[in-house]
Amino acid sequence: MHVRRTLPGWILAAAAAAVLLSACGEAPISGSGSRPVLVARAGDAAEAVESAFPGEVRARAESPLAFRIGGNLVRRHVDAGDAVRQGQVLAELDPGDQQLQASAAQAQLAAAEAELGRARADRARYATLARDRLVSASTMDAQEAAWKAADEQARAARAQFEVARNQAGYSQLRAPRDGVIASRQAEAGQVVAAGQAVFTLAGDDGREVSIALPESHIRDFAIGQAAEVELWSAPGRRLPGTLREIAAAADPQTRTYAARVALRAGDADQVELGQSARVYIRDAVDAAALSVPLAALQPGPGGGHAVWVVEPGTSTLRSVPVRLGAFGERHVTVVSGLAPDDWVVVAGGHLLREGEAVAPVDRDNRPVPLDGAAAEQAQ
Repeated sequence: MHVRRTLPGWILAAAAAAVLLSACGEAPISGSGSRPVLVARAGDAAEAVESAFPGEVRARAESPLAFRIGGNLVRRHVDAGDAVRQGQVLAELDPGDQQLQASAAQAQLAAAEAELGRARADRARYATLARDRLVSASTMDAQEAAWKAADEQARAARAQFEVARNQAGYSQLRAPRDGVIASRQAEAGQVVAAGQAVFTLAGDDGREVSIALPESHIRDFAIGQAAEVELWSAPGRRLPGTLREIAAAADPQTRTYAARVALRAGDADQVELGQSARVYIRDAVDAAALSVPLAALQPGPGGGHAVWVVEPGTSTLRSVPVRLGAFGERHVTVVSGLAPDDWVVVAGGHLLREGEAVAPVDRDNRPVPLDGAAAEQAQ
């Protein structure tokens, strides 16, 4: 009797897999064409050196306003955001004490002038007697000295009265120029000291944007350098400006240099105090410098940077170490390492390897010829 034996299922499955793997190993690999890569020539450095800085719209002249005397603040006539005119009364102190001091000084002046009148009359009488030799010369000298002393006392009393009268006038805080009240620091009923800020006045004589420049690139900026201001409330619209001021010393905490970008007079009415803005400044660099997109950078030898360059004759990749300059928002300046006619891979460089054959394409996915006159026609 013949007994038919069957093999277990797992043995059959393993055998089938071995056959399939053997067949795959013998078949040729398909799809071995060159990898498409996006390339571009090293661009103009003007695109690479535009730096952006956050800023705030400020007045060119901002003055803290304070009383010249201390006292009780009894009235505040304006608030933050109010437009004021030169000479307008902004706030008042209780003038009681100053008025009393002015009255006392006026009384002292009246007494001094009365004493001066008496001394003047005595001097005139003694002068008549001295001409008739009825009084001695020393007596006449004494009257002359008394008249001079009374005259000086009257001058001093008059000066004290003027000071007291001015002090009474200082109880009113007036706007020194046209402008806008940017902020207030005191309220009615508060006792303020002489020189204590009550308001901050933003003058109408220009608008600027306050920014902070990095210490590491402070040598790249200069007063008079052109800039562009883009308000966050109006994206895409840039207002021309000029770098007007750079602080002489860095801030001890942030290690940045405060700077002001002045707007044109005609653009001042298009911005409001306190608005957020972005300032674009083109750094001063060597006109012969080139640039590449930031995405083209790859790790280089020794911790530096490199880019992939496509060889024109063979369309193979070559890693080229580069020395970089100023970083921009989308590009970076290449100081050395590249030639103006080099074709650089600008995307996906981390997937490539040295010597790999590639198919260069442009941003419209069109083939890019790299050699001869055809390369120039692609430009």
